[in-house]
Amino acid sequence: MHPQPVKTPMLPKDTFNGRTILVTGGATGLGYSMSKMLLELGATICLMSRKQEALDAAKNKLESETGGRVEVHTADVREVDEVTAAVEYFYEKTGGIDALINNAAGNFISPTEHLTPNGFDSIIDIVLKGSKNCTLILGNKWIREGSGMKVILNIVTTYASTGSAFVVPSAMAKAGVLAMTRSLAVEWAKYGIRQVAIAPGPFPTEGAWNRLFPGGLDKKLGVLDQIPLKRPGDHRELANLASYLLSDYAAYVNGEVITIDGGEWLKGAGEMNFLLQLSLEDWKAIAMKNKK
Repeated sequence: MHPQPVKTPMLPKDTFNGRTILVTGGATGLGYSMSKMLLELGATICLMSRKQEALDAAKNKLESETGGRVEVHTADVREVDEVTAAVEYFYEKTGGIDALINNAAGNFISPTEHLTPNGFDSIIDIVLKGSKNCTLILGNKWIREGSGMKVILNIVTTYASTGSAFVVPSAMAKAGVLAMTRSLAVEWAKYGIRQVAIAPGPFPTEGAWNRLFPGGLDKKLGVLDQIPLKRPGDHRELANLASYLLSDYAAYVNGEVITIDGGEWLKGAGEMNFLLQLSLEDWKAIAMKNKK
């Protein structure tokens, strides 16, 4: 019997009282789920996304579900001026920002030779350039303030370390974000700024999942069959991990990327993992031959 996800927050309810956390791409998907749990733990949340309608809907729903405070501002993470304006707005509204979650992303599956330069750039600009913009703008502000421990949490992927066919722009961009995480963990620690990352496996979201596997392609390809635990991740599991990494309980975790994927990438990485398809009878036959 595989363990089932625990959906309740694992940290005390007052963990983030008095703290403000900026989440990019937080109006939907994993960004929304992380924001919800952080609100339940006492944080004020600032949401930044390109679509005002989505931000307003997320703000209303999150505040009604948690009783917490949510501020929103439109910004395209690819545009420095827009990110700067949003950060200044949030500072004016909340008095400061204590943590950043670089969550905004884009991705699709495609043979690389079918991609146009613009298609390539659209992913790299959102993921790598966008994360860089938010990190530099907020990081420089924190360094000037000299205001104590801050945290940047980057959402990467398991293939940021290994690479992956058919998602090359995403792999390249996420690898860059991972390198930024590890590099700034050393360089900015002296300013009291921690850098951490999460590499999620399959956590189905209506938007991203349907773009990656349109028309039920996930079932045709047996995506979930590739996971040793035989299930997708639950958003609350990832939200609990994010909450821990952002909290003072993880104050000594710096420059680390934590994979949460049910063992998926390890199954794909092992040279002999294909032997999982052998039956018990196959193994008995192999054992008999080895005895001879």
